[in-house]
Amino acid sequence: MELADVTADLTEVLLTEQQINDKIADLSRRIEQDYAGERVLLVAVLKGAVMVMADVARELKIHVELDFMAVSSYGLSTESSGVVRILKDLDTDLNGRHVIIVEDIIDSGLTLAWLRGNLASRGPKSLEILALLRKPDAAKVDVDVKYFGFDIPNAFVVGYGLDYSEKYRNLRGIAVLAPHIYA
Repeated sequence: MELADVTADLTEVLLTEQQINDKIADLSRRIEQDYAGERVLLVAVLKGAVMVMADVARELKIHVELDFMAVSSYGLSTESSGVVRILKDLDTDLNGRHVIIVEDIIDSGLTLAWLRGNLASRGPKSLEILALLRKPDAAKVDVDVKYFGFDIPNAFVVGYGLDYSEKYRNLRGIAVLAPHIYA
């Protein structure tokens, strides 16, 4: 992880690029086994999950399609309000499809629980969740995640798609953002 420009902004590297790549490969092998001979639609929640979905899609050795949603539950806060607005809906009809929601991180779980219910109402053949990161100490609702990467502490993290004020998404690993940056 190249941190030369932002080292003072970060307190700790939680996951390296290699750790993330290894986990993405493991999760992709599980998806291939579960969906052998099937077509899968990966749905990423913009913008944070783009890196995860791109890497999963490239790692998979089965046919996949990609679609995107943008939802908002944070407003100007650093914590989810639980009130979800769809900013960009899917272009794909989910009826009869195998769908995997791809998420970068689960904090409270409120947004993801809402999203799962919303997409389930659209008639998919199956609906699962892949989440790279989960903050168990921040959970307000339990969300069933079939493909899961890492538990992390309840800290403000950036990198690998995760941002603060649209910065740090391009870091190749995941690190804790120093409180003085967002305080």
